[in-house]
Amino acid sequence: MKTEMKKMIAGELYKADNEVLVNKRKSAHLLAHRFNQAETDKERKKIINELLGKIGENITINPTFRVDYGFNIEVGDNFFANFNCVFLDVCSITIGRNAMLGPGVNIVTAEHPIKPNERNSGYEFGRPITIGDNCWIGAQATIVGGVTLGDNVVVAAGAVVKSSFPDNVVVGGVPAKIIKMIEVD
Repeated sequence: MKTEMKKMIAGELYKADNEVLVNKRKSAHLLAHRFNQAETDKERKKIINELLGKIGENITINPTFRVDYGFNIEVGDNFFANFNCVFLDVCSITIGRNAMLGPGVNIVTAEHPIKPNERNSGYEFGRPITIGDNCWIGAQATIVGGVTLGDNVVVAAGAVVKSSFPDNVVVGGVPAKIIKMIEVD
């Protein structure tokens, strides 16, 4: 029988009020709080190594930074996240190399059933998010579960990304759509 955590990570319906998951969220929230209160880059680096599942070299995350669990987050080399980013990682969030996030970016794998009686039952689910190499996510953009962004994608500020997009495009709007192609040398 699958645990609630295994169901969560697999994107199946699960109970978020499960004691194991509640404790893992509390631990992650405490680490994130410590990260946000840390006074030096050295302290923040130590904490972020403990908080996130996998990180590359040369990463910068400005406080405040919030997560659900942290262990479902993987970022590549040369990652930058500006102030006030939120990653709700009930499923995996995988971000490639050389990615930059503007302030207030939300990356949200968590979802709830649409039917009220199912939603009120306490069950949730999630869908993973994958962001390719060399992506730039503008300020206050939101990326929701199930999205894959190819390499070199630029997401305009304030966009709500509900669909996947291929390499070398600029997307924007609510919901986001392709604005233009990027010519790569």
